[in-house]
Amino acid sequence: MGATIRDVARAAGVGLGTVSRVLNSSSLVSPATRRRVLDVIAELNYTPSQIARSFSSGKTLTVATIAPFFTRPSVVERLRGIEVALAAGGYNLVVFNVETVARRDACMRDLPRRDRADGLLIISLAPRPAEAADLEASGMPVVLIDTQSERQPSVMVDDVCGGELATRHLIELGHRRIGFVGDSLEEQRAFNFTSSANRLLGYLRALEASGIAPRPEYECHGIHGRYEARVLAQNLLQQPEPPTAIFAASDTQAMGVLEAARDLGILVPAQLSVVGFDDIDVAEYLGLTTVRQPLFETGERGVELLLERISGAASPPEQEYLPIELVSRATTSQCKM
Repeated sequence: MGATIRDVARAAGVGLGTVSRVLNSSSLVSPATRRRVLDVIAELNYTPSQIARSFSSGKTLTVATIAPFFTRPSVVERLRGIEVALAAGGYNLVVFNVETVARRDACMRDLPRRDRADGLLIISLAPRPAEAADLEASGMPVVLIDTQSERQPSVMVDDVCGGELATRHLIELGHRRIGFVGDSLEEQRAFNFTSSANRLLGYLRALEASGIAPRPEYECHGIHGRYEARVLAQNLLQQPEPPTAIFAASDTQAMGVLEAARDLGILVPAQLSVVGFDDIDVAEYLGLTTVRQPLFETGERGVELLLERISGAASPPEQEYLPIELVSRATTSQCKM
């Protein structure tokens, strides 16, 4: 027979209530006691009954996550971080995939209910002001990942800074004709996405800081995807005076740019330098220069903040930025044109 909660309490020298509070991530347990209880749990290989924990705590022991287009590599990696952190905290994960505006709006409206989940994570979909107010009024703990609101805490990266990093790298290599491939403006407005727009802003700031006049014909937008980026880049690279470098707002879109260059017989990086954003797994395999953001870690950190709030730790909403860095690989080089 496996160890019971009474066995854990006895071995740790604490009461049953203390073990229960540790299992439910309560803030009412001192760090030293929490560590001692967790060590005993590991030593005894104790696995609490999820149903029993749910009844005893009055919680669902479930966290809901709204994830847009959750097969996209960057979203998958964030979800991995979320799942790992929730499993460690004894919580289940339920993912609500959003691929239409109607689905987005319904999830924002219907999910903040305590009978469905103990907390809510929202990936990349910025709540509109009225939605943010409703989320706050619901009383459900909510944490945003890869986006922000004044009313909810968030974990993200500085996309503007990332756009500047990518573009400045190209400028330092001597490029002056630099294109941009990003998300559809209509899609950004409909879903209230912000990442691509902020990376574009960083791109424009870097050009301005270097005295390079932005060229509207070098700025391309389309539905997020490799194929769509490929078409956009083909049009961009067939202009009378094509860019010598392209910054794509994601690694997925950068892959489309690389395919367009291959289609047109343009050598990368000898004739075209390409920079992406995210540093998904395939980026290293492709030798793609990119802006690395901690995708797994944003999911993990989002869960930490959420569990703090579920346990009753009250603190004002804050925006937490995780670090980014430029990773230079084989798709960028000195401009020779």
